Amino acid sequence: MEVTFVLQDKTTRTVEAEPGWKLMEVAVDNAVPGIDGDCGGEAACATCHVYVSPQWREATGERTSDEQAMLDNTFGVREDSRLCCQITTDEELDGLIVEVVGS
Repeated sequence: MEVTFVLQDKTTRTVEAEPGWKLMEVAVDNAVPGIDGDCGGEAACATCHVYVSPQWREATGERTSDEQAMLDNTFGVREDSRLCCQITTDEELDGLIVEVVGS
């Protein structure tokens, strides 16, 4: 499956993703700029903040309570904000597009 990251300079990077990985892990494994994942995927740092494209919001699920708490203390939060460490890749997300907010 493929995931496209829209980078802060508005260029895109499309990478291959294995189902079952956290989206943050996919980004870090592919050196996507602006995704650090400092907390290792525990929704405790917001260094993997992304905006999810409207057509993918339902498929990526709802924010977890821990994720919401972290986003409450983060800059640049919008309705479509997610921590990509809380999004698990699967075949239904093939073609997913997210915008990197940066940390």
